[in-house]
Amino acid sequence: MSRIEFGAKELERYSRHLVLPDFGLEGQKKLKGGSVLVVGAGGLGCPALQYLVAAGIGKIGILDFDTVSESNLQRQVLYGTDDIGKSKSHQAVKKLSHLNPYVSLTAIETKIHSGNALDILKPYDVVMDCTDNFQTRYLLNDACVLLDKPLIYGSIFRYEGQVAVFNFKQSANYRDLYPAPPAAGSVPNCEEGGVLGVLPGVMGSLQANEAIKIITGLGEPLSGKLLIVDMLTLETRLVNFPNQNQRNSIKKLIDYDAFCGVQQPKPDPEMKEITVEELKKLRDEGGDFQLIDVREMYEIEICHIDGEHIPLGEIPHNVDRISKDRKVIIHCRSGSRSGNTVKWLEKNHQFENLYNLKGGILAWADQIDPSMSKY
Repeated sequence: MSRIEFGAKELERYSRHLVLPDFGLEGQKKLKGGSVLVVGAGGLGCPALQYLVAAGIGKIGILDFDTVSESNLQRQVLYGTDDIGKSKSHQAVKKLSHLNPYVSLTAIETKIHSGNALDILKPYDVVMDCTDNFQTRYLLNDACVLLDKPLIYGSIFRYEGQVAVFNFKQSANYRDLYPAPPAAGSVPNCEEGGVLGVLPGVMGSLQANEAIKIITGLGEPLSGKLLIVDMLTLETRLVNFPNQNQRNSIKKLIDYDAFCGVQQPKPDPEMKEITVEELKKLRDEGGDFQLIDVREMYEIEICHIDGEHIPLGEIPHNVDRISKDRKVIIHCRSGSRSGNTVKWLEKNHQFENLYNLKGGILAWADQIDPSMSKY
């Protein structure tokens, strides 16, 4: 640490750290000499990155292959309207470099997987999981165990958030807390279940706090403990979980899509589908059919192609509204929810006249009505 030096402006910048008891110049040197890889520059990643950069972590990698969308802006406060459609990792670097020019920032615009994870993680002291899917969580956990790196975990859902530190000095890891993933599709993501906008701000900040503690050696990391925060009551719970030595089962990185029961979508040869061109022709010719939109109300308000509105969650209570004696076309944003609806109705209510709109509203916007392309 003796080789790390600060200029006068840096000392002024970090002056509130320098006067902290037990922190001081040595603590700031540790931060400048430290490195963190943040995986996911979304709801959790945005606040975590802002505080890591402001604190003066010397080297920060930002891994995200996604682009900014309109729906991100309710909680991903690092971005603005002008960033829509642009790379999250590159926009994050651009904005954060203005926050602190003394920090080295690297955008990693790629999808992490078993083939590249170890190489990506190796250069960093601490890994921060700001992702939103179980495949990547298990991948990051296993890679950190194999590389012996601490992993700072965060997750959010609706009004509740969680934070924990895994594999700190070979302590309990994610598999000790969750030995097996939940059944595929049983846990809604943020798009399906929603999330309170300020929640990731709180949890991402707590993740940044854990990184600072680990790098400086101050305080006690959330190792072997899971912090749960309820934003509606502001109640917190600290759950202790033992080290079950699950690390002994981690020998190499595996196929995490298969492990989590997530398979790449394949065309269902038994499902009847109709293209947006065929739907337009039916309309233009005055065909007799029923069109049903299973999206949520807020999506309808953004754009729609008419028809009846029965949200996905209300389908089981409104089966009698679906015709059995004429063609019924069911659609959603991309064709996924509507496809599941078709399968459920055929299996449970013996429908034989249902068609899924292939590609959903997105395909309609792309091929029929470009004015809807921002959806």
